Amino acid sequence: MGGLRELAAPFVAVGPSGVAVRDRLKHLTAEDEHVLRLVGDHLGALASRDLKTRCAVGLDHDAGRWAARKRAVTGVSSSRWAGSITKATHDQWALARRGQLAHIQRLEAGVRMIAHRLSLPVGEKGTKHAPGGYASRREWHAKARRLHVLTDRLHAVRAGWEAGVVRVVRGGKRLLTTRHHLDAARLTEEEWRTRWQAERRFLQADGESGKRFGNETIRVTPEGEISLRLPAPLAYLANAPHGRYVLASRVRFAHRGEQWADRIHANRAVAYRIHEDPARGRWYLTASWTNPAAKTVPLAAVRAGGLVGVDTNADHLAAWRLDEHGNPGGAPRRFGYDLSGSDAQVRHALTGLLHWARRHHLALAVEDLDFTAETTREKHGRRKRFRTLVSGMPVARLRARLVSMAAALGIPVVAVDPAYTSRWGAQHWQQPLTTKTRKTTRHDAAAVAIGRRALGHPVRRRTAPPPHDRSDRAGHRTVQAPPGILGREGPRPRIPGPRTRSLRAGRGANAGDQDTQHRSGRPAEHESWQQDTLPLSL
Repeated sequence: MGGLRELAAPFVAVGPSGVAVRDRLKHLTAEDEHVLRLVGDHLGALASRDLKTRCAVGLDHDAGRWAARKRAVTGVSSSRWAGSITKATHDQWALARRGQLAHIQRLEAGVRMIAHRLSLPVGEKGTKHAPGGYASRREWHAKARRLHVLTDRLHAVRAGWEAGVVRVVRGGKRLLTTRHHLDAARLTEEEWRTRWQAERRFLQADGESGKRFGNETIRVTPEGEISLRLPAPLAYLANAPHGRYVLASRVRFAHRGEQWADRIHANRAVAYRIHEDPARGRWYLTASWTNPAAKTVPLAAVRAGGLVGVDTNADHLAAWRLDEHGNPGGAPRRFGYDLSGSDAQVRHALTGLLHWARRHHLALAVEDLDFTAETTREKHGRRKRFRTLVSGMPVARLRARLVSMAAALGIPVVAVDPAYTSRWGAQHWQQPLTTKTRKTTRHDAAAVAIGRRALGHPVRRRTAPPPHDRSDRAGHRTVQAPPGILGREGPRPRIPGPRTRSLRAGRGANAGDQDTQHRSGRPAEHESWQQDTLPLSL
């Protein structure tokens, strides 16, 4: 395929590595909330101090420095609280490093694209694979200035990356900048301060296998009783033995409650986090644990019974069922959602899709989408409508939740390369699948293309052979032949025996030349062609 990029091989997606469930802490007393705020503020101050120390060390951090940080926190809290704080701050530093690297890659892509478009003459048209020059001299001058800005910014970020310097805001940068726009956010200074303090509190503890109910710091009994180990400076607030404080609230996890109960009865590690939602005036408890590593289903086994091709869009999921030969069967399905509403609509759409696939005992085939670098104005220029469309697609939410919910139901998910699925699906499948009673959309055709790619078949639809009693008795190549069969693209064999009609000498010379079936002479997966009348063989 000239000018087309190499397609990645499909693979079976790995299930989630962990589980998190949440329940509301109801019937908390005023004293409970006061104690939780005091403990959270105290540990949050320790976490801020430890994060400052971790960022100052940079790339020179090692096991010895980690132990020194933990000893400094242990003296004013406890050994287990110190372990949770140092691990959380190190993870936050590592997350900032990954974000810094992603920022460098975005800046490099922007610099390359602007430099390429500046090198072209003003007004030059672009192609399908690369944008052209800028539309006017004024835009060219503005982009030249922006190139210098991005280049200077790239040099500064690279210097920080090489030195190991990161910038982290405990509580979130977005909430911090909201402080300067309280009128636009419809918040008072007191309301903002309450949210800021709630976000900076630290009330989370890692689990520990072998300990009672899987966690010694924040302990939850099978009956739902919650108690936490108080830090040393706040031990006077304890209302239970051994410096513990028991909350008046009880929890009951409706989702995955049986799995949680099985873990704590076996004293397996469970991590807990307590946080406050000031906007609603509620407190929540989140329990999380890791899943054991599960073996991935082989791709050949997934393909054996066919699958469901799924096309992800900004407002719905288009799905079509395919058999093992790549032929669509039944009617296409559409699972809609509205992103302006709550996330429950996305979960509802995924639930309907998964239940439909489970009824037919089929796997799912989805695109391995990643639009993090596809929404920049440097690449798409003035195509604001396209940038808005791409940005509005809930790629991360759908991918994470689909894999997680499918793993819970035991449904394999096959990820395929998203290149050209919409274009080739509409080109080869939209018109043939449209009938008088069914109008096939471009998204339905893309679902068929995704499913065929997951099954290992080419996207291009090929005309089936003629029926029997016609010329060569259906002896030439067929769409049902798997890609590994030798000769599937070869010439039709010359079948000996009596001919159906006589031809004069010299005719049928091109019977073995398959390029005669293509008007362009260039057979390719992305070309659309129609089987011509079969030439007679001598």
